[in-house]
Amino acid sequence: MFNGGFKKAVKPIVFIVCLLPVAWVIWLAFTPGPAGSGLGANPQEYINRYLGDWALRMLLIALAITPLRLVLGWSGAMRFRRMTGLYAFFYAFLHLTSYVVLDQTFDWQEIWNDILKRNYITVGMISLILFIPLAATSTNGMIKRVGAKRWRKLHKLVYIIAPLTCLHFFMMRKGVQTEPLVYAGIATALLAVRLRHWMRVKFRRSASLFNTLHFHWQFDRNEIVKPGKDSSANQPIHKTPDESN
Repeated sequence: MFNGGFKKAVKPIVFIVCLLPVAWVIWLAFTPGPAGSGLGANPQEYINRYLGDWALRMLLIALAITPLRLVLGWSGAMRFRRMTGLYAFFYAFLHLTSYVVLDQTFDWQEIWNDILKRNYITVGMISLILFIPLAATSTNGMIKRVGAKRWRKLHKLVYIIAPLTCLHFFMMRKGVQTEPLVYAGIATALLAVRLRHWMRVKFRRSASLFNTLHFHWQFDRNEIVKPGKDSSANQPIHKTPDESN
């Protein structure tokens, strides 16, 4: 009873904690600073990069939940996987919104030119577009409508989204820097744990199928009577009256 109530109490706490980055950047916007506010001399750039950083962090947190279950047995963390994944999309959407509204001020022609000319923006847009169907199908109703099997296949797009997001971050920084490499390393490690688990499951299934086929082959082989075997040896012996005396 306590355990179930504790789990229900934790979920809204996690929900609120995931909103804290937004609360913090709003606080900075209204906090006096040397450049006018706590956002620095270039508020548009600060907000855009800040929201992008948290989009990537939330994505990595969502990706870390399954490895935590596989490696450490923390199955209770699975109840937060969908929430953190939606928060990753939420921060990615805010990241895009800040670029459109604050940086480009709805200049759609300039935005389109950026997408075509700047490779890191192209990669980021592809990643966000791939993210949209995952966010749109994250409700229980959509899972039933799409079907559990197709839903699982669709959400494997995250294995493409994560590397693209890390690549977007790396290209945006222009040059080899430590922070993008750290995020890329974390993403690689998390995906490697999933790949290792997938390979182990495939190996076990293959081994189980081989053992089943081998058993049936041995059973059928033992049931077949070899050609040329004298079947009269199994017949009962009838003695004549002279032999019985």
